[in-house]
Amino acid sequence: MPSNLTPTPNTPNKPRRRPAPGMGGNFLWLIILVLLIFYFLFAGTNTAPTIEWGDFWILLNQHKLKKVVVGSDRLTGELKDTDTKDLPESVKKSLEKLHGSKKFSVERIRIEDLTLLPRLQKEVEEYDMQLVQEPDHFSWLPQLLMMLLPAALLLGLLLFLLPRFRDPLGGGFLSSYIKSPARRYERSKMRVTFDDVAGMQNAKSELQEVVEFLRAPEKFQRLGAVVPKGVLLVGPPGTGKTLLARAVAGEAGVPFYSISGSEFIQMFVGVGASRVRDMFKTAKDNAPAILFIDEIDAVGRMRGAGVGGGSDEREQTLNQILSEMDGFTPNEAVIVMAATNRPDVLDSALLRPGRFDRHITIDRPTWQGRLAILKVHTRNKPLADDVNLEAIARNMIGMTGADLRNLANEAALLATREGKNKIERIDFERAADRVLIGPKREEVLSPEEKRRTAYHEAGHALVAWLMPEAEKPMKISIVPRGRAGGVTMIPPDEDRFHHGLDYFKARLIWLMGGRAIERLIYGQPYAGVEEDLRQATKLARYMVTHWGMSERLGPMSFRMGEEHIFLGKEIQEPRDFSETTAAIIDEEVQKLLREADERAYDLLKANRDKVERIVDALMQREELLREEIDAILKEENNGVAAQAAAGHVTA
Repeated sequence: MPSNLTPTPNTPNKPRRRPAPGMGGNFLWLIILVLLIFYFLFAGTNTAPTIEWGDFWILLNQHKLKKVVVGSDRLTGELKDTDTKDLPESVKKSLEKLHGSKKFSVERIRIEDLTLLPRLQKEVEEYDMQLVQEPDHFSWLPQLLMMLLPAALLLGLLLFLLPRFRDPLGGGFLSSYIKSPARRYERSKMRVTFDDVAGMQNAKSELQEVVEFLRAPEKFQRLGAVVPKGVLLVGPPGTGKTLLARAVAGEAGVPFYSISGSEFIQMFVGVGASRVRDMFKTAKDNAPAILFIDEIDAVGRMRGAGVGGGSDEREQTLNQILSEMDGFTPNEAVIVMAATNRPDVLDSALLRPGRFDRHITIDRPTWQGRLAILKVHTRNKPLADDVNLEAIARNMIGMTGADLRNLANEAALLATREGKNKIERIDFERAADRVLIGPKREEVLSPEEKRRTAYHEAGHALVAWLMPEAEKPMKISIVPRGRAGGVTMIPPDEDRFHHGLDYFKARLIWLMGGRAIERLIYGQPYAGVEEDLRQATKLARYMVTHWGMSERLGPMSFRMGEEHIFLGKEIQEPRDFSETTAAIIDEEVQKLLREADERAYDLLKANRDKVERIVDALMQREELLREEIDAILKEENNGVAAQAAAGHVTA
């Protein structure tokens, strides 16, 4: 589209420009400049070296002076071209300061004028010395300037700054603090439209309605509809909330201003509220317009939460936002958009109808959404024939739009590093490992450490493969990556939204698979199960305290107070159950974990031959995909392989 479609303010509502500052301040600075010029002209700057008063008298008495200039506070002399060998050593040392020059100066002592002036006159009469008497008209000026100059500078500074302090929106010294840092979106620069946003059809339709209202309000006002005052975009990080806002800016034919929630807060009290006033004033002057506040939870948190009381700078800013949003008139079509990934900590007054009327949830994309996102991020990248974007989208369960963009970029970087002309399937697989697990660690494991890692990962994978309630393993790797020595990737089934008790018990069992196989093979658990135990304990505690999956406690939910004190509504959430109930909760969690551990142990003991097959394959290839795992575990004639693997077993 042509670049001249950048929205411009309506002429009738164009804000009047502030008059230029008057000449009073400039005139004051001109007076100070003139005083400084007078000071440097008449105060005089003596560049001649200074000698002592006694040395001057010795030079005068020995007739060594060619010329003397009598000033208001100093005497300036010039030496004759005569020999100075007969002078005292103290005078010679003083004359060394002249560095070959014949001119010097000495401070005038007024009390000796009765003696000095006749002596100078005699020297003029008898030895032809030149005597010059400087006029004393401006002798008072240096002292006066030294007294008045600091006062004049202080007065000028106060007169220059006071109007700026008095008018919070008047620019000048504090303009960078008080004025809103909101940036206006220019459609001609990197324009983003709804076509660039893959997936999220529901969110795009909701926002498209807002854009259409701003373009043609009479279409909706015909039936009495009113545009929503605010639209809140809610979703996990990386799901595309800010991208949607940029798309709205590209689609709307009205001014679009964006700002981050943290930009309201500064070190000066009241700056945040002033910035809010200035931002809304700018939007109203250019109405209809859209304001976008990114990460609004930085300034819109629940009032009174955390430590420090209620009347702080952040809450003053929030109060001003609440006042401005609720103070719109029907003629001022200003829509506020905001994005956050923590809607639970926002103030309830901010979420009520009349402020943020419409809440749009942007969740992680389905495989269809991931496929569309991958097509967007690979449309300018050459792909090889073996790249199947649909297969990649189906495997990257749980990835957001930002993750998929990073995946495509990492694959392009890996292909470029190897000098390829196109991105191949193997590049996407290695990029997925790098994004999901981490980069490879440059460390060499001993054969025994490598086999122990293979047993650990084989325990996880086999338990998950044997249990019908659990998802099947997608990949096993014993290559050290990130903080893990090995990994078994078991992605959740995204087609299932509600899970029951059997599913969570199966998940606990495969989490315990690594510990169980270590007990079975080596007779003891190892420290590498720390992350497994952490996840299993957290899941078991949720089952007991949140989902009512305990037979002893029954259908009850307990508040554990695990959230950070600055994120909740209270400084400390009180526990709503007794010490006896807490002990029962611990017992039920322990029971679930022990049962899962024993069940995993029994499964692995009954299928030890399958464990050995997986371990042997991992020792040879280091990584196994789902198809390879299924082929290994479904083999019928595996007697030779099992016997060969038994030789590596250490009980």
